[in-house]
Amino acid sequence: MVEEADPVPAAPWPELLPWQAAPAVALLAKRATLPHALLITGPGGIGKRAFALNVARALLCESPRSDALACGACPSCTYAASAQHPDLLMVQRIEADADTEEKKKDPYGVDRIRELTEWATLTSHRGGRKVAIVYPAESLNVSSGNALLKTLEEPPPDTYLLLVSHQPGRIPATLRSRCGFVAAPRPSADEARQWLQAQGVTDATAILAQAGGAPLRALALAEPAWQEERGVWLAALAKPSALPAVALAARLEARQREERKDRLGFALDWLLAWTADLARAAAGAPPLRNPDFADALHALAATVAPVALFRYHRLLLRQRALVAHPLQPKLVAESLLFAYRDLFR
Repeated sequence: MVEEADPVPAAPWPELLPWQAAPAVALLAKRATLPHALLITGPGGIGKRAFALNVARALLCESPRSDALACGACPSCTYAASAQHPDLLMVQRIEADADTEEKKKDPYGVDRIRELTEWATLTSHRGGRKVAIVYPAESLNVSSGNALLKTLEEPPPDTYLLLVSHQPGRIPATLRSRCGFVAAPRPSADEARQWLQAQGVTDATAILAQAGGAPLRALALAEPAWQEERGVWLAALAKPSALPAVALAARLEARQREERKDRLGFALDWLLAWTADLARAAAGAPPLRNPDFADALHALAATVAPVALFRYHRLLLRQRALVAHPLQPKLVAESLLFAYRDLFR
């Protein structure tokens, strides 16, 4: 659950998160020797995109601060904040279920990467650096990767490519080998909890556990309606013998058509986290993602076969990888819920 050649987001510009400031300063201190291509990696929900955008703005800034961060006031910073900077390009994937003429023409983004390549050869409008951000870089397929390769091999002067990814292993090795690696800053548990509390999240510790420690993801999960729906699903999973598989799956159909795949994705995430915690409970360890259901998980762990649980978890992973493709969410959910119930027979 958190994810075209779009303009950079309009003001207000996403500021550096508290845990990103020092790493950004350290990175930009080496701007004179920075590789022309950087691969910024890390798990989803920690703010990689905001980090990349602020590195880009600092590289473009015409009057950088003493710590090398962007001044926020020069013409380049102003253009960036209003999503009008001609030397800053943001390339994002088109979602697989986006029903647009552009997607039908170019579903994998090859044309967009070719546009980036052409853009990279142009003279800077501001007479300084140019920066392009590709997000998420793991969406590059063979064709779009090949289109980008020439730019990575022969980068134009003062042109930087920032590839942002939470699954760098899916990026072709030919691309990875031509990038400098940057591990996106990750907050400590205390930093993440304090930041969430500052955003108004009252049960920050529990929500952060659900999000696997990712604070931006946790902020999205803190929505009351999302928490209520999670509670319905997990309460049902806690009692597999009485699991209302059909009724539970039908809850996906109660949403607007365009929301159903997202809701299936949420359900798959709940099932994945639940089964991972079941395996931990079977090994005598406390649950990581669902500590509020610890008693139920430990009770169930004694009744499930480890090999069957492992196979079911693998099935969920395969299905999660397909969620963006044409599916019947209700039927998929029914099948997975029936399979879950069968684990305890």
